[in-house]
Amino acid sequence: MTTELTLYTNPQSRGRIARWMLEETGAAYDAVVLDYGTTMVAAEYRAINPMMKVPAIVHGGRVVTETAAICAYLADTFPDAELSPLPQERADYYWWLFFAAGPLEAAITNRAMNVTPTPEQQRMAGYGDFDRAVGVVDRAVARYPYIAGERFTAADVYLGSQLMWFTRFGLVPSTDAIMAYIDRLAARPAHVRAGALDDGTLPEVAAD
Repeated sequence: MTTELTLYTNPQSRGRIARWMLEETGAAYDAVVLDYGTTMVAAEYRAINPMMKVPAIVHGGRVVTETAAICAYLADTFPDAELSPLPQERADYYWWLFFAAGPLEAAITNRAMNVTPTPEQQRMAGYGDFDRAVGVVDRAVARYPYIAGERFTAADVYLGSQLMWFTRFGLVPSTDAIMAYIDRLAARPAHVRAGALDDGTLPEVAAD
């Protein structure tokens, strides 16, 4: 497979998660920053992602959208970075990667929009209720240094990014366990480098 890889992003979006993941892999990539309302909705980008949202990556002519999928794809595509789960880590890796992308994000988004499911609606909602969803995450990150165990994986990039963003805006409680987990992840060199690239304090270097 060709190593040509392009990230389509905006620094005020979930593209920051994909950028961090790319920096963790060490892969060479080009970044295309799109603007809301202009280049993100233009025909050229709609051909890549008809949802007109970022992030998206194009690798060897194939498109991957959805941030959790991008994290999993990159982990598998660049195995030397050791971001995919070991056999004994797979259960927790897939559990929390998809829980963060589904029930957790839905619970937090609904809370932000002042949507509270009734007891009857909680049976329909994948997250039940907000306190339940956040509570299981709080207990999960207290068990081990990382979500799948003793080793950092792509699942930490996704879940950690969600928790960093939502605690920043007060949408998730800053419990001791959650903040300790965030602190471990935020200190990673790839996270620091990705943030500097997104914030414009580190210049982009085009892939060869």
